[in-house]
Amino acid sequence: MSDRRPLQREFYARPTLDVARDLIGSVLVHETPAGLTSGVIVETEAYIGESDPACHAAPGPTKRNAPLYGPPGLAYVYLNYGIHYLVNAVTEPEGWPAAVLIRALEPLEGESLMRRRRARGTRKRAAELETASLCRGPGNLTRALGISLIQNLRDLVDSDLRIEDAGLPRREVATSPRIGINVGTDKPWRFYAVGSAAVSGHAVRGRAVSGHADGAAPTARSARARSRGVRRE
Repeated sequence: MSDRRPLQREFYARPTLDVARDLIGSVLVHETPAGLTSGVIVETEAYIGESDPACHAAPGPTKRNAPLYGPPGLAYVYLNYGIHYLVNAVTEPEGWPAAVLIRALEPLEGESLMRRRRARGTRKRAAELETASLCRGPGNLTRALGISLIQNLRDLVDSDLRIEDAGLPRREVATSPRIGINVGTDKPWRFYAVGSAAVSGHAVRGRAVSGHADGAAPTARSARARSRGVRRE
């Protein structure tokens, strides 16, 4: 895999649904003093603009969601329910809030380190953990890769936390409604690699996708246009 290269800024400066789909099969890498860990992205979700009730930009700009409005290609990491760190890739042109949540990985490098991190604080031994479960779910993958709020605003194009094109075979991708949320559940904005044992959540009947999900891809810009007059400042 010597020909691996980071995804460039232009990759992220596109409609979020396109980015969410195209991230499937890319590799999330994190280098730390403890070692390098990486995994193949097999599940993502798109969150688009202030009119998306499940997007952190729904209230309008705040200190917490400021990374969503920043340049594309930055990491947006936050603490969810005070328990798990979740990592997102910021998308679309600067000023138009949107991101892709990375939900699951297939471990690629540093599996032994992933096992130690995941087993820490549990009653399980590192060797007892299933490989496919190490990065199944957005909170599990950040723990396995050692990602925390310290990595918020890291440049995914050129930093110790990055996403690479490793030249891996293309995966069959399907879509479904987003999971693990209580609002915006009608949007088929979850993308996953068909047949991957690392995909999170209960079995959801999705459908294969070759382009993006439905017609012209919605963007944060179009979402803001629809929400004008009702946005909360």
